[in-house]
Amino acid sequence: MEQLSGVGVLDKAALVLTAVETSPASLGDLVARTGLTRATAHRLAVALEVHRLVGRDPSGRFVPGPRLAAGGAAPLPWALLAAAAPVLAHLRDTTGESTQLYVRRGDVRVCVAAAERASGLRDTVPVGTMLPMTAGSGAQVLLAFGADPFPGRDARALPTTGTVGRAEGAPAGAAEPPAGAVFGASTLERVRRRGWAESVGEREAGLASVSAPVRDATGRVVAALSLSGPVERLTRSPGQRHGAAVAAAAERLSG
Repeated sequence: MEQLSGVGVLDKAALVLTAVETSPASLGDLVARTGLTRATAHRLAVALEVHRLVGRDPSGRFVPGPRLAAGGAAPLPWALLAAAAPVLAHLRDTTGESTQLYVRRGDVRVCVAAAERASGLRDTVPVGTMLPMTAGSGAQVLLAFGADPFPGRDARALPTTGTVGRAEGAPAGAAEPPAGAVFGASTLERVRRRGWAESVGEREAGLASVSAPVRDATGRVVAALSLSGPVERLTRSPGQRHGAAVAAAAERLSG
């Protein structure tokens, strides 16, 4: 293996991080992509997982962890990440549904924190899971508020009601739905208008969710706080049921 820094263990760890950034990787994939022995690849991946630089998807494959996600184009403040756990847990306990925090990394969103419902039918999204930006309320939020539409202004001070369609002053440069998205530009306009998003069966049949934007101290949206569960409980209008609670939790986590 070529030594890049002269510190062998760091160079090997960097190989593992590069390997998981490409796509989810089983242990066999890590060995093939890094050239490391199976024992070394496993030892380093597990160690990086402890430090949240590597995570696992629902199939147990290694994926970028929350700290890698936090280093993306919209950095996630460490204080916000630390504060997420109690906010997500409180929202879960008051609504009875699983809660998550997502950040965007290119054409996917990554779960960087989660609080799962303890029992019964629930939506399980492990930390480190990568989901597409083409479906789900979390994707809607990250797209709807994906560009800073009001440079130099605190977006939290702006009205969350009223007409903000693109032709009437919607966020300039705000992202359009990506190719293959199950929602359209009008959906993103509604999200910006009311301050939260909802989805029913977009990412998975029988699953519903509600999401709201989390902002940093400048008002820039850096994450989406989500609540998800079966349609049987959330109904086909999950936003009416939980929109206010999710938006309030996202506001508590903002800034």
